[in-house]
Amino acid sequence: AGWFRRLLHKPKPSSVESSLNSSCSASSSPSSSSVESSGSSPSTSLAGSICPSPISVLDISASGSARWSKSYDVCICHSEVDLELVEELVSYLEGQPESFRCFLQLRDATPGSAVVTELCDAVQNSHCWVMLITPSFLRDPWCKYQMHQALAEAPMANGRTIPVVKDVDRKDYPRELRSLYYIYMAVKEKSFKQIRDTVVRYLQELCQSSTSGMD
Repeated sequence: AGWFRRLLHKPKPSSVESSLNSSCSASSSPSSSSVESSGSSPSTSLAGSICPSPISVLDISASGSARWSKSYDVCICHSEVDLELVEELVSYLEGQPESFRCFLQLRDATPGSAVVTELCDAVQNSHCWVMLITPSFLRDPWCKYQMHQALAEAPMANGRTIPVVKDVDRKDYPRELRSLYYIYMAVKEKSFKQIRDTVVRYLQELCQSSTSGMD
């Protein structure tokens, strides 16, 4: 009788905890219904916000964290035609509490250096690579070159290559990226946040794996 009474009075999970758990489950599932209906973009978009992992911003920014093993957190690969939008993205990322270090080619490339050298160095010295896939990107051979360098650098690294699709038809989306989830830029502010959350998640996992390896 005693154990039966304890079972009846066992506390239930709080509604807040249940809500958070259901939110995480929903946001982690890919969905492309809105994109599919428009017929204007590929079939694997990254939907919803990304649930943060347990590591805090302080862990990412700690002086001894793996984040500082590279010169940049994010390398932005883009066409010069899209520079205005990219500058907004860089301003957003660099203004976040994490103070992301972004490589922007026209701003950070060394004058007099070879383009190939600069593009390869940017890829090798960055943790994540944002590919702004636009019609201009698809026409730019240097963008495609940098995309291939990023994929060759870490073909299986989840979260390092972040495709961001804008105004590109499904048939024109690069075949090399079709195995990766992408962010479809419909609402600029929401897409910027998704990019930020993806970079944070990768850096958190990087710091966590680095810490585990030291134990």
